[in-house]
Amino acid sequence: MTHPDKTGMPSWLPRAMMLAVWTVIGFAVAGWLFFQLRGLLVLLLISLFLALALEPAVNWLHRHRWPRGLATGAVMLAALGVLAVFVSVLGSMLVGQVLEFAVQIPAMSRALLSWVNSTFNADFQPEILLAELTDVSGQLNQWASSAAENAWGAGTALLLLLFNGLTVALFTFYLTADGPRFRRTICSVLPPRTQSEVLRAWEIAIDKTGGYIYSRALLALISTAAHFAALVVLDVDYAFALALWVGVLSQFIPTVGTYIGGALPVVVALIGGPFPALWMLVFITVYQQFENYVLQPRITARTLDMHPAVAFGAVLAGAAVLGAPGALLALPAGASLQAFLSVYIKRYEVAEHPLLEGTEEERRAAGEPAGGAEPAPGDRPAEGSGGGSGKAAGGGPAGKAGKAAEGP
Repeated sequence: MTHPDKTGMPSWLPRAMMLAVWTVIGFAVAGWLFFQLRGLLVLLLISLFLALALEPAVNWLHRHRWPRGLATGAVMLAALGVLAVFVSVLGSMLVGQVLEFAVQIPAMSRALLSWVNSTFNADFQPEILLAELTDVSGQLNQWASSAAENAWGAGTALLLLLFNGLTVALFTFYLTADGPRFRRTICSVLPPRTQSEVLRAWEIAIDKTGGYIYSRALLALISTAAHFAALVVLDVDYAFALALWVGVLSQFIPTVGTYIGGALPVVVALIGGPFPALWMLVFITVYQQFENYVLQPRITARTLDMHPAVAFGAVLAGAAVLGAPGALLALPAGASLQAFLSVYIKRYEVAEHPLLEGTEEERRAAGEPAGGAEPAPGDRPAEGSGGGSGKAAGGGPAGKAGKAAEGP
């Protein structure tokens, strides 16, 4: 029991007030530092996920007697080369296609107005539309002149982007090349039990992040080859660049990437006439179904296949939190988190019900044993990991349903 001092104040109150003041000051300083260093923290986060994605390839080369630093440099140069090819090919295609499309706008407008007038008995005048297009062209020229006047700002932004890219590359190289030493340093300040959990989480992150990225890259390669063949058959200009555009966007932007990527080849094919554009649209739709139901389940069987709605929600959440970097990091982060949680979440046998009917592939995707069989001994969670046994107290379906509804 504490006794008050001469002023009637308890002896613990001044210490508590000082502790509260210092706590507030500490949080304020931490918030200020976080606000000042948020750019650096985002770069570190990007570097960490790039290192997780590159480490499987670096480990494979290291097992084949490559020095770890040399293996990291080779993998990073290969990734940078692929990115440079994509940007250069796509940039040349966009510039040439925009110029060609601008030249053909008047002829396409006259043809469209003629079809509308003959089909709907209308009397639209092409001169009015061309005048509107001229006004739009003048506005575009004005925007271009304004952009030229702001060349200094654009150059500064380009230098900042280059500096951030070099910073990410440097951090990624050291996090990958010195990965074992970095993990050993972290584990040296942790208790043995915590060390095993941290290393397990790190291993899951490396496996799932790298596997997700590489499976998506393989799907992008197949998609690029298929769309390139279709564009060549339909005699569409810039076939390789358009196929590369569709392949990359459809795999690395979930759900809406297919439609964003497929819109450009359809528009370019429309320059050659409505029928090439229609056939291109049909091919994109058919290929997407083939990829969703045939290719993707087989290629992503050994990695982590996220549901499209979950992936789309993860991208929106990442963009809301960190902007464009968050949108890019959302997929590997979500894949790693889903895999990590699946290790600790205990699953139960699900009761038979009409609302729960599905195919064997859907059951496996939900984590259920095929055919309603009992899980294998190696898949059973350890005793004491949470929850009760999978059997109901009464042994009936109602008891099983109750257990299935319970969380871990």
